[in-house]
Amino acid sequence: MQKHFIAQWALGTALLCSLMSCSQKDISTGNLNVIPLPQEVTEYTQDSPFVIDSSTKICYPADNEKLQRTAHFLASYIKEITGTEVGLTTQSGKNCIILSVDSTIPHQDGYELLINSSQIQVKGATEAGVFYGIQTIHKALPITQGKTLASLPAGMIKDYPNLPYRGFMVDVGRHFFSVDYLKEIIDMLALHNINYFHWHLTEDQGWRIEIKKYPKLTEVGSVRKETIVARNSDQYDGTPVKGFYTQEQAREIVAYAAERFITVIPEIDMPGHMLAALASYPELGCTGGPYEVATRFGVFDKVLCGGNEKTLQFAKDVINEIMDIFPGPYIHIGGDECPKKEWKKCPKCQAKIKELGLKDSPERTKENQLQSYFMAEVEKEITARGRKVLAWDEVLEGHPTASTTVMAWTGVKAGIRSAREGHQTIVCPISHLYFSNPGYNQLKGVESIGRVYNFNPLFEELNTEEKERIIGVQACIWTEWTKDSTKMEWQMMPRIAALSELQWSNPDKKNFDFFLSRLPHMLELYTAKGYHYKTDIYDVTLEASSAQENGKSTVSLATFDKVPVYYTTDGTEPDSTATLYTSPFTLTDSTTVVKAKAMRKGKLSETFSFDEEIKAAFRQ
Repeated sequence: MQKHFIAQWALGTALLCSLMSCSQKDISTGNLNVIPLPQEVTEYTQDSPFVIDSSTKICYPADNEKLQRTAHFLASYIKEITGTEVGLTTQSGKNCIILSVDSTIPHQDGYELLINSSQIQVKGATEAGVFYGIQTIHKALPITQGKTLASLPAGMIKDYPNLPYRGFMVDVGRHFFSVDYLKEIIDMLALHNINYFHWHLTEDQGWRIEIKKYPKLTEVGSVRKETIVARNSDQYDGTPVKGFYTQEQAREIVAYAAERFITVIPEIDMPGHMLAALASYPELGCTGGPYEVATRFGVFDKVLCGGNEKTLQFAKDVINEIMDIFPGPYIHIGGDECPKKEWKKCPKCQAKIKELGLKDSPERTKENQLQSYFMAEVEKEITARGRKVLAWDEVLEGHPTASTTVMAWTGVKAGIRSAREGHQTIVCPISHLYFSNPGYNQLKGVESIGRVYNFNPLFEELNTEEKERIIGVQACIWTEWTKDSTKMEWQMMPRIAALSELQWSNPDKKNFDFFLSRLPHMLELYTAKGYHYKTDIYDVTLEASSAQENGKSTVSLATFDKVPVYYTTDGTEPDSTATLYTSPFTLTDSTTVVKAKAMRKGKLSETFSFDEEIKAAFRQ
């Protein structure tokens, strides 16, 4: 018996040694410096990593349904990224990833990761904190997809978000996106630690949410007959655009997001951007119509009648149905881009202005004050049900209630004004965080990402108390010219990675070069998940100094990921035998043709030519 035991032990030891020897050659180790960068990362370089294999288990408390679901998420991430299928259990032990809630962690969404060779402990102040912890594991894992075993380095992470509100907005009014694709977007947000999905549901060009009391909103208002083909064009495509979400589908989206600790904020934009509603119910306008669902984009004079009690009741009815569907704390009621041209001529609007005793002031017209009255009446419905109002920063032109949370989109000045006037403020300026901004989208590669990353939402002009009113940062995609998921993702990625660090990480630790050094792994993760991103991030870029003074221009070549670059100056195609770029070089002729290629993983990129940049250097 003893001999049999010894023989079995010897055989087991030999097999274990063989496995360990094999594993040492076939283990890829991840990196804890993920995006967004955690507040505190400590690696124990002398200790062995935690290796994930088929015997690894994810452990969760038996009585916690949310952590059970989070455990399933983590198992699916590990399977997707590493190819390894791990088990789930309620019994902790060795080779386990243990999920737990620890109320002593000081920040509500905070978490701690402790990694050693036998266990990973993920502790969150709440279940949401645990979820952010598994997102860090998700992004720290090497992308092996079954080719090698994956491991995480021994270490400790203590992390929490810098801002409580971390948002992303998608407009479905201009173009409709399916429920399934919205779920994909929510998964993208979860990957980046974003906790609010702002769902812009109504527009001049389409009403997208079922309202049972007003069925024509979707019967009529969800369909436009065609769309203008380009900016400043008089041509239309002749193709109808239609689609809306039933209330059941909207609840499905809310539940899907909630499982990923994301709150959905519905937006019903009023009293402007309402042509789809006016086409459905013409009596809601100042003139009674006729109205048509807009086929062009822009700002329209035809808006809800601010002096009509039936119109105000319509707005209240719609908002009450919306609150039945969306349980989150915020209801967005728009308030932006509402011209007052018709209100100035409308007998009902002017009568209401007189009834309320509104008069022009140097700061606010009486029509702007009428909008404030309209919005405040709707807000009463919202606050009566324990919710908070969100509105765009144009509401500051009236006199919004102190409890209104302002989304500052028109520029930095709007964010400063909102915070100074005492409003909780979410910063989303068109200049930096409108990912669909046409002018912004002319920026390429690193420049495009840097514009997001280097933005400071805690404006230096504000004092400490005013800065505390900046509760969050949000990016927005408006879909006038975004018809499909590919373009949506091109606009999102990889700028959303920079956004997530802006929202989550310690601003005192911001370092763009360090961010760029971590970005390649995120791009590989996007590819593994089938997401589309603009590949101009991989471009070779050239900077050339002015040759005005001495007839010489100093030329620098670079890539965001600092890979080898081969170049020529005689117009020939560069290959691996061309000159390897190591330092800036000098040109004396404006007709010199510089061509370059980057080398990544043994493969050369496409050719990048810089004729215009060189000519410009000699023209300066």
